[in-house]
Amino acid sequence: MTRMTDEQWRAFVSAGTRTGKLATVRDDGSPHVVPIWFLLDGDSFVFNTGKDTVKGRNLARDGRVSLCVDDDRPPFAFVSLSGQAELSEDPAELRHWAGRIGARYMGADRADEFGERNGVPGELLVRVRIQKVIAKGGVAD
Repeated sequence: MTRMTDEQWRAFVSAGTRTGKLATVRDDGSPHVVPIWFLLDGDSFVFNTGKDTVKGRNLARDGRVSLCVDDDRPPFAFVSLSGQAELSEDPAELRHWAGRIGARYMGADRADEFGERNGVPGELLVRVRIQKVIAKGGVAD
């Protein structure tokens, strides 16, 4: 098993359409884990979610999060990013990032569609300032 460099883990989490598994904290302290679409933006990762979803409510109450991105093919690799979420309901920000995220996962030709669909009232833009990175490649080597 080898530790990824900063450049390697950034390329890994940004490759193709890998989803992340996001962990938030429920009000009883238990974890809640769901897959998400996301983008890396400098020293943060960005995603959107509904304000009234379980993760949206969890983040409004307790902004601690972890995101795990993995490659499930041998020799296996993963990156775990942890930090504190900042929430925004700004319509322009929501539309911009929802479009960019949609372009990553569904193609550039559908960016506007996802920007319009997810850049609306009731949605949150979530920016997580990365505070801790664990990045390992060649897990099975």
